[in-house]
Amino acid sequence: MTASLLSTIAGALEEAGIAYALVGAAALAVHGVSRSTIDQDLLVTDRRALDPDLWRTLTGVSVDVRRGDSDDPLAGVIRFTAHGQRDVDVIVGRHAWQASMLTRARRVPLGARAIPVVSVPDLILLKLYAGGAQDRWDIAQLLAAVGSPEVQAEVERGLADLPGRCGEMWRSRDS
Repeated sequence: MTASLLSTIAGALEEAGIAYALVGAAALAVHGVSRSTIDQDLLVTDRRALDPDLWRTLTGVSVDVRRGDSDDPLAGVIRFTAHGQRDVDVIVGRHAWQASMLTRARRVPLGARAIPVVSVPDLILLKLYAGGAQDRWDIAQLLAAVGSPEVQAEVERGLADLPGRCGEMWRSRDS
């Protein structure tokens, strides 16, 4: 495999007509916040990504499809591994607000391919939805790097679509 695993998976998603965007620590790095991670994360909302047949043509790549149950906040996660490559996780979201983030993502050259990357406000909203300690740290770092009043206003607008606990986390970030 000559292309990066991320580029290979992005190409397969594009070929299938599945909208996607880079999220997680790799998206943080694109927006100026460095954090070490062992994998790269792509967000999709199209459940066709959970069909193992979609990935059958990949050679030299291990594919592990995990479907979420009805109580899971995610429809599923697909983990891709290949020797000598960083793992790639395709996170399959369930919500219209996640799908709208994919339409706002902008393409950024990453290696041989331009990959859509979620915006800073959308990345913050995803971190609020995830709600963990690492997510709180990531939000603080993003706000320190690019936390303009416009970014904060966009986050405030986006909170209406998320569970109430996300707004509570956002409001308590300075406590």
